[in-house]
Amino acid sequence: MNDMTQSPEMLIATMANRARGAGAALALADDATKARGLELAAQALRDKCNDICRANEQDMENAAARGLTPALLDRLRLDTDRVEGTAKGVEQVARLSNPLGSIIEETRRPNGLILQRVRVPLGVIGIIYESRPNVTADAAALCLRAGNAAILRGGSEAVESNRAIHAAMTEGITAAGLPVHAIQLVPTTDRAAVGAMLRASGLIDLIVPRGGKSLVARVQEEARVPVLAHLDGMNSSYVHSKADSAMAKSLIVNAKMRRTGICGATETILFDSAFPATAEIIAALIDAGCAVRGDEAITALDNRVTPASEEDWDTEYLDAIVSAAQVSGPDEALTHIAAHSSHHTDAIITEDADVAERFLNQVDSAIVMWNASTQFADGGEFGLGAEIGISTGRLHARGPVALEGLTTYKWVVRGTGQTRP
Repeated sequence: MNDMTQSPEMLIATMANRARGAGAALALADDATKARGLELAAQALRDKCNDICRANEQDMENAAARGLTPALLDRLRLDTDRVEGTAKGVEQVARLSNPLGSIIEETRRPNGLILQRVRVPLGVIGIIYESRPNVTADAAALCLRAGNAAILRGGSEAVESNRAIHAAMTEGITAAGLPVHAIQLVPTTDRAAVGAMLRASGLIDLIVPRGGKSLVARVQEEARVPVLAHLDGMNSSYVHSKADSAMAKSLIVNAKMRRTGICGATETILFDSAFPATAEIIAALIDAGCAVRGDEAITALDNRVTPASEEDWDTEYLDAIVSAAQVSGPDEALTHIAAHSSHHTDAIITEDADVAERFLNQVDSAIVMWNASTQFADGGEFGLGAEIGISTGRLHARGPVALEGLTTYKWVVRGTGQTRP
């Protein structure tokens, strides 16, 4: 039966069974072969750049007609430089150290038994994502290098781009002799296929959602498969009273405006009431094209600032908009962040090391930063190659999830004939 004529449940079951078989074949492939497959996939992305960009143009036209915001269009857009960046990301994954087979811990029991915890693949991973077509390559590369088979379900807005990237990736891995079904792209945009993935207990070992609040909420509500959650990036940057003014201005403008549509963008700025250059930074943001929504103290500094509503403190804008508030000191800043953070990334700007260490210790987020732009919240910038997402949960993996986060472990016990008394 053709995949497109199957019910969503049968389609996902068929793909999962193919993925399981591909995973068994990957287990027999040595690491050099997997790395070579990704190197060939990166070259295929470059060779197919024109095809990928043409496919993306079609997606961009359709997305503009649907009224996507400029920030979402930016996340969707591909050009020669971005395809090259995607190819380099795949190459970086190929060059990373192989986590599989590494011994996490080894102990020798009094009876002579040797116990080891050894890294192994998770199995079949389903990735459900929106907007950003580079995720097709990033997720495929990371899953394969960690010995997992991937089932990819991208958003309808990027369907043509995803298909073109997937075709290039499979061309590369099969040229290295790796199984074609190690990387599968769900061929339908029917939302029922997402539900089928979420209910595929026993067929899919882990679901990774990468998208907005509505997608993650649906996944967490409906999933019968373990979920590695990537919540929204409600990120704050706190400018302490002892922040260097020039540094603070540079960091804040970059953290908000470098790319407004990524999950590492700062969405709320907290200014210490004793910091002397708040008005200067607010003006710099506005001059850079950012709309500022402020509390009463911030609004009084610049007549171009509009009053913030309660909803603003909990909004991931993914656009050239930021909320800003004045706080009386670190205690109020920490309280605000605890109340409104999505536990993704939060930063402090200060020259006071003691205050910085307190912030880093007390803020309960996957990533905490001192004197750095929140835009560094990215697996590539962390030296992990690509990332499959940034986990905001507390179990299994946290922060940028790359190779190690896509593995689990098993216990290996070696004996010399011991019996249990």
